Amino acid sequence: MTYAPRWLWAPVAAGVLFIVLPLAGVVDRVDWSQFPALVTAPSARTALRLSIETSVAATVLCLIVGVPMGLVLARVHHPLVRVVRPVVLLPLVLPPVVGGIALLYAFGRRGLVGQIGGIGGHIAFSTFAVVLAQTFVSLPFLVLAVEGGARALGTDHERAAATLGAGPGTVLRRVTLPLMLSPIISGGVLTFARALGEFGATLTFAGSLQGTTRTLPLEVYLRNEEDPQSAVALSLVLVVVAGLIVASVYGTGQRSGLR
Repeated sequence: MTYAPRWLWAPVAAGVLFIVLPLAGVVDRVDWSQFPALVTAPSARTALRLSIETSVAATVLCLIVGVPMGLVLARVHHPLVRVVRPVVLLPLVLPPVVGGIALLYAFGRRGLVGQIGGIGGHIAFSTFAVVLAQTFVSLPFLVLAVEGGARALGTDHERAAATLGAGPGTVLRRVTLPLMLSPIISGGVLTFARALGEFGATLTFAGSLQGTTRTLPLEVYLRNEEDPQSAVALSLVLVVVAGLIVASVYGTGQRSGLR
C-alpha cells in the first residue's frame, strides 16, 4: 500500500526523462560500426587504465582517512566537530576547478607544502597529483556514507560490548566495523565513481599528459574537439561504468535493508 498521491508521478516522470533523454542522445550518436575500434584505441586504453588505477588509489586513501572521520563525526559530541564537519564537506560544494587551484597552491612547486624541500616539483602534474585531486573531491562521499551508517546503526551494540569488558579498540574492530560493512562498501563504490569521473580538479592540478595524467574524462574532452565520434564512444563507456556502479550500490542497499 502506498500513501503517496498519484500526482507525484508527474514530476517523477519529468525528472526521469530529463536524465534519460541526454543519455539516449549519446547512444543515438554512437557509430556502432566503429565503436570497437574507437574504444580500444591505444590512447583510449591508456586513459582508461590510468583512470582505474588512480581511482582505486584514491578510494583506498579515502577509506583510510574517511572511515575514521565518519565515525568521529557520528560518535563524538564536541564543539570542534561542528567546525570539522563543514570543512570536510566543503569539496562537495566547491567547483572542481577551484579545488584544483587550491591543491596547486598547497602542493605545487611554490605551494605551502610543495615548497618544503622542493617536493612540489615531484607532485604537481604527476600521476600522484591525479590521485590527490580525485581524493580531494571524493572524500566527502565516503565520510557522509560512513557517518550516516553509524548514526542509523546507533550505539546499543557498542554499549553492550563495552559493558562486557571490551575496550574501545576491541569494540571498534569486533563490533562497529563489521556492522558498518555495508555503508563502507557503498560509500567506497560511490567514492570510486566520483574519482573515476573527476575532471576539473585533475586538469587544473595535474594537467593532461598522455599516459601520466590524462584520465578518461580528459581524453573525452580532448577528443570532442578533434573527433566527436570518438568522444561519444568513450562517453558511452563512462555511462555504462557509472550505471554498473549505481546498480551495485543500489543492490547493496537493498540487501542490507536500507532505503
